[in-house]
Formats: sequence, C-alpha cells, structure tokens
Amino acid sequence: MNPAVTASIVRRTDSRARDPHLALTREWLVTNGIGGYASASMAGLGTRKYHGLLVAALPNPHGRTVMLNHLVETLVFEDGSRVQLSGEERTGSRLSLPGVEHLREFRLEAGLPVWVFEVDGHIIEKSVLMPHRQNTTLLLYRMIDGRSRLRLELRPALHFRHHEAELSNELQANYRYSLGDVHEITCDGGPATLRLRARGPEVSFQQQPEEISELHYRIEAERGYRHEGRLWSPGVLTMALPLGDSVALVASTESIDTMNALEPQEAVAAELERRARLLRRAPPEARSGVAAELVLAADQFVITPAGRTKDAARAFAEGDEIKSVIAGYHWFTDWGRDTMISLEGLTLCTGRTHEAASILRTFGHYVRDGLLPNMFPDGSNEGLYHTADATLWFFHALGRYHAFTGDDALLARLLPTMIDIAEKHVEGTRFGIGVDPDDGLLRQGAEGYQLTWMDAKCDGWVVTPRRGKAVEINALWFNALRVLAGWLRHAGRGREAELYDRRADHVRESFNRRFWFAQGGYLYDVVDGPQGNSAECRPNQVFAISLPHAVLDRSRWAEVIDVVRQRLLTPVGLRSLAPGSANYAPRYFGSLKERDAAYHQGTVWGWLIGPWIDAWRKLHPGDDAGARAWLEGLIAHLGEFGLGSVAEVFDAETPYTARGCIAQAWSVAELLRQLVGSRASA
Repeated sequence: MNPAVTASIVRRTDSRARDPHLALTREWLVTNGIGGYASASMAGLGTRKYHGLLVAALPNPHGRTVMLNHLVETLVFEDGSRVQLSGEERTGSRLSLPGVEHLREFRLEAGLPVWVFEVDGHIIEKSVLMPHRQNTTLLLYRMIDGRSRLRLELRPALHFRHHEAELSNELQANYRYSLGDVHEITCDGGPATLRLRARGPEVSFQQQPEEISELHYRIEAERGYRHEGRLWSPGVLTMALPLGDSVALVASTESIDTMNALEPQEAVAAELERRARLLRRAPPEARSGVAAELVLAADQFVITPAGRTKDAARAFAEGDEIKSVIAGYHWFTDWGRDTMISLEGLTLCTGRTHEAASILRTFGHYVRDGLLPNMFPDGSNEGLYHTADATLWFFHALGRYHAFTGDDALLARLLPTMIDIAEKHVEGTRFGIGVDPDDGLLRQGAEGYQLTWMDAKCDGWVVTPRRGKAVEINALWFNALRVLAGWLRHAGRGREAELYDRRADHVRESFNRRFWFAQGGYLYDVVDGPQGNSAECRPNQVFAISLPHAVLDRSRWAEVIDVVRQRLLTPVGLRSLAPGSANYAPRYFGSLKERDAAYHQGTVWGWLIGPWIDAWRKLHPGDDAGARAWLEGLIAHLGEFGLGSVAEVFDAETPYTARGCIAQAWSVAELLRQLVGSRASA
C-alpha cells in the first residue's frame, strides 16, 4: 500500500513487532462484508483453527470455509541465499519465526495490515486486503529500498474445511492443481474451487506437491481443543520483486471473470476509497484518531449474509437487501441480541442509517411467535429462537433509530410487528416467556435452555439459567412498553398508547417493590426463581437505570451505582459477577467446560462499559470528563489482541487479559457510541 494515500485516513503503528511474544499474541483481521475474512497472528503463522488467508463465506450449507490456510513466503537473493518471512510451529515446541527477526514495523493503514521487513539492506512491504463483497484475498509485496534484485517464492498450503472443523480432520482426497494464467485447486467433494493468480514479472510455477504435517496451533491447545493439523501444498509460485513496483497473489473462490475484473492496484484503490467514504459519512468527530479507527473496525461486522440466498431473493424483490451483524470474529455468526445492542454504535454513530434500516427490516421479517431469532447457525437458513431479551432489544434499537432519523415510514412498517410482539409477551409465548398477570413482570425459563445474554451451556449444562423474572429482562420490558406507547401516540393512536402506559406503570410499581435487595443496597438479579430470589451481585441491574426509560426509582440510583462501581467496575468493562460470590471465576481460561463455567461468573465484558456510562451520566449529568475516563482502558486495548478492535471478554482480575473473540461487535459498538455519541438524545 502507498502510505501517502492512506496516512490521511487512519494509521496505527506497532514498533514492538520484533518481540516474538507480541507477534504471536497480536492478531490481524480483514473482512469482506459478506461474512468471510482473512486473519492470522502478526508473526505470520496460524495459531487458531480459524486462521486463514482466505476464509470464504460460501452459500449454505457450506458456510465459512477455510480455502487458503497459509503461505510460506521466502525471499531469494541473487547469490542464491534465502530468507523466509513467514513462520510456522510444529509439535514438540518447534517454533520458527524467521520473519519476526526482520520485522521492522507492523501497522494498520485504513484498518488494513501492513508489515515492513528489513533484510540485508532491503526494505520489503507486505499488505493484505479483501475486495468488498468478494471471497477474494489480495496479498501485495513491494520492495521499497534495496541494492539488488530479489525473487519472491510463495508456497500455498491448504486444507479445505469449515472454519469450525477440527484441525485433525483428514485432508480431502485427491487434491488437483491445474495450470494456467489462473491456477485452480480442487479436490473430491470440495466445497468450492480455489483460484490463484500471481501478478508480477517473471512468474513461474514449479509443481512440488507435499504434505506439511505436525503443525501446532497454540491457541487451540490453550482452549482445550485438538491442536495438531496438516496442510497440502501443490508447489511454489515464483516472481521477480523489482524495486518500487508491487507484485501480488490473488486467492479467490469467485469466478475467473470476477477475480480478474480489477487489477491488484485497482482493487487496492477501490477498497481504500470505500474506507475513506465510510469516514466521510461518519460525523466530524469520528473522522480522525481513535474514533476513526473504530469506525473502520465497526465496518467489519456489518454484512450482507452470503449464504441465505432465499432471503436475499425476497429482499431484492422488495427493492431491499438483507443486512445483519456478525457478533464476533472468528466464530460467531449473526445473533439477534448482539445485532440490536450494536446497531446504534455500528450504524447510527457512523452515519450508516441506510444499513441500520435494512438491518431492522431484515430482522422484522424473521420474527416468529413474538420472538426475534437468537442466532443463525453457520451454513443454515433458519434461525434459532431461544432468547428472552433479543426481542426486547429490538424495541430499543428501533427506538434509537427513529429518534435519530425520524423515519416514520419504517416505524409505520414495523409498528404492527412490534404490537404483536408485545401482545405475544402478555399472552405468553415459547420457552416460558410471558407476563405474570399478578405483578405485570416478565418471566422466562424452560428446562435445558439459556435465554438471557448470560447464555453459557456445555454438554447440556446451563451454567447461568436465571429462570424466573430477571432484572434486565424486566428493565427492557418496561422500556419496550414505554417506547411502544410513545410510537402509538406519535401515530395518533393515543387510546391504544394508554394501554401500554398502564402496563408499564404496573411493571414499574412491581419492579421497585420486588427487586430491591435492601440488605445489599442493590437489585436482585432474579426474583421468583426456582430457588427463590437471587441476590448475586451482577451487572444486569445497571439496565434498570441506563435504558432511555429507567424502571428503577431515582432515589435508589446512587446506591446501585456505588455498588457496581465498587464491586464490578474494571478498566475494561464490568465483571459479570462480584468477587467473593459463590462460583466467582477470576480467569477465563482452559478447556471449554472451564471457560463456560467462568463465562458469566466474573469474566469482564467490554460492551457493558456502554450501559455503565449511560447510568453514570444520568446520575452525574455534565460529567463528560468522568465518563470519558471510563473508556481509557479499552482505548489502550486497541493495540493488543485483535489489532484495531475490541475483544469479547477479559479476565476478572489484573492484568485483565483479553480473551474470547479478538473482535466483538457490541464491544466496538459501545466504545464507539460512548466516544462519539449519536445526535439523538436518550
């Protein structure tokens, strides 16, 4: 990439790139707007089963599929000497990071990764990008300075498999490689054809098929999964690397016409212009610095799902297109709850109101029995509906959208759906979700299901079932009733609005009578559960203050805020359970069962910094400096773990190590929302 072109957009540089530990624990991510991605460690090797240079979002039922896992990159000098830039790790602690020794700088330019190597007086720059809405990856190499001609050898290595599949799965049978201007790799039963095209002078290919075995994936080992894999390579692509000119390898599952439509430098220019346009659409305060970096990070999550072709055809027929939000990379798909929580930060705070409307219309179509989908499994056309809160967050998201845009047309389109949702909740719907007529509170729970955002489940064990009347569910229910009443009044339907106001009044009275835990000076987490009322000190009580319509009496705000600040607040978010509680877990680490046991039992969630600051601002209006101070820990975190993004979770104790997904939608969205804000008032 040309720094002169991109420096004016946004840039993050890490001069500590030669530190092997940092190079292995920092990860980069590039996405394509349809769910696919490229990602690996800064050191140039895969440490997760999800890592790959082309993870294509293929039509259902295939889903996201690793098509190009790795490149062995080698510089060849005129005297025949060789220097490998990529790394690898084999079983038995055989770690080789030759490129890190020569890595002078790693940076993100316009959110895209760039490496700068210095080898024997030669300066080599490498960059990666994916053209928008294509399953295509471009790897570009340029010699910036050097006294002699070099050649670049690239050995592609692959194992076609779903990105969730075990590393130890057998390689597909009968890999085949066909030569031509575009090289094609297929195999028996393969999900797609991988096409490779080298662009540069003096390109040649030498067939040297080999199997690369005993590859070790260290993060999979830490996470308790199978961590040894094999890759197959067809041979070596070679090209000259002249001074000043870029050469490229294009890897794609698209048709030849599509992958050849733009020359590499044209594709680079197009993608940089697209990213610059994202910043121009953002509010002025989000066009530079950390905020601009987060605008580009937000773009990674807003997608047009590649696999759901039937839904796409329906939307096209209506003059629309389906839009959704990937909850987190690498393993999450689009989740209803995460989408609705993230919508304001990802779209309204970035000037992407058109996409926000498409997301709301898309999910409005998926409502069933008064419920929004909890999530869409990868490779599936059908959503799963086991959630008690995603639908209530739908009210919040639509409310924020309408307050921001004044789009009465979309409100009118969705209002019948929202009324039906409210009535289904009053009558009772699936998973035991329904209003208790005695107190107007919303209860939920079904054996074997996890229905709130604290949704860890392992081998049939629901870790935090929270059956009964959960505190944030009822805060959201109250907010939904008030928002719905406001919409009806706005539509001139005042008499109908009165019904929902009366229901909200009933909820408010019952909530303040039932949820106050006087002995602790905070709110019960659940009332009327199988074991009675739960006095566990959790962050869910913050929503009783933070939502636009706060259900908690103002006289109790200060006590709740003080308890949360003293027991749950950390520099990177809120703990999911207070220290000293039974089952409190200080670290999110180990096997799947160990991690699930800690997931909502102390582990810190970055996204909760958003509602915490909302609640803080309500109690301390005008304290902008104090609110901004709560963001500093997450801002500092942008230079670690998932570079330029915000992690899913953190350990509950110092040093608050980042864990889980390297890039999480609601973590980015809430940091950006609080940093920039939207024009609509709460």
